[in-house]
Amino acid sequence: MSDQLTKDDVSRLLSDPSPNSRSELAVKIAKQFSATSLSESERRLAEDIIRFMARDAVVRVRQSLAENLKANPALPRDVALMLARDVEAVAIPVLSVSTVLTDADLVELVRTGTDAKHTAIAQRPALSASVADALIDTASEGAVAALVANESADLGERTLGRVIERFADSETVQEPLVQRARLPITIAERLVAVVSEKLQQHLVANHDLPAKVAADLILQSRERATVSLFSGESDEGALERLVAQLSRSGRLTPSLMVRALCMGDAAFFETALSFLANVPLTNARLLIHDAGRLGLKSIYDKAKQPPALLPACRIALDVLKETPYDGEAHDIERHRRRVIERILTQYEDLAAEDLDYLLDKLGDLMRIETD
Repeated sequence: MSDQLTKDDVSRLLSDPSPNSRSELAVKIAKQFSATSLSESERRLAEDIIRFMARDAVVRVRQSLAENLKANPALPRDVALMLARDVEAVAIPVLSVSTVLTDADLVELVRTGTDAKHTAIAQRPALSASVADALIDTASEGAVAALVANESADLGERTLGRVIERFADSETVQEPLVQRARLPITIAERLVAVVSEKLQQHLVANHDLPAKVAADLILQSRERATVSLFSGESDEGALERLVAQLSRSGRLTPSLMVRALCMGDAAFFETALSFLANVPLTNARLLIHDAGRLGLKSIYDKAKQPPALLPACRIALDVLKETPYDGEAHDIERHRRRVIERILTQYEDLAAEDLDYLLDKLGDLMRIETD
């Protein structure tokens, strides 16, 4: 079948005005309308035919027209709007890509459209901030999830803040939001408070959270995992994956490892050193807890950690060995307080930010014990 409209097509349409014939004719007209060889009078005639066919009673005819004209920049705006306001099968192709529709048109279509139409608009390339705002105010969580998954959409800090406010309890929206390639730091910090543990770990590993926030999230996650350790269940694989992810994103820092030790999380420290030194975890543990004290230095050096922090690590490990949990109320907090106090009194080379962090933690732990 030729793409060009001929007299035979017109004759066949007159003799067989079936939906199938009209649908085929719509395709040909749409393709011919895209040609640059049309004269001005031919183009006006083609536009009139397209307007007529856009009102055809059969959905398949209008759908054929929409599918073949959706990306045409010469499509008359009134026709684009007519198709965009049509049933979903006709409207969605045009709503998805047509550059003829203005931002004002799209905002109006958001306010009157269905969920499927909202989703089509949300996935448009280079979606503007004004249309994004209209979607956030009006659309369902599915459409807004499609919006935040659209990396080309113009989603600034204010817009993303509105997403969090409206969908604070929706993991459907939160997951693609957390997965965006870039997030303003203020948005990443706000997400920390509302997303699941799995999504928190992605935030830590892939976005520029402040060091204190990142450390607290990791340690909170590990603290929850410790509960399963006490019940005889341990997922070393999950911890190894977390360490590897932190390393890939440049967040497996010496400071983080020391902070983990100070909070009693020897497992994180062991797994991190094992990974960085490329030593099996079982061997790493033997070296770290070597009574002769040379083992820790050997694996610490092999992991290329800063020599200045080695004494702090040794103090923390010593306290962990010397002060087992006593089983009384707040024993974990007291245990951590002893580690931090020993570090602060015996070791003077902590970086200012680590010193501030440990002092803050010490204050928190002492308040817990006095409650």
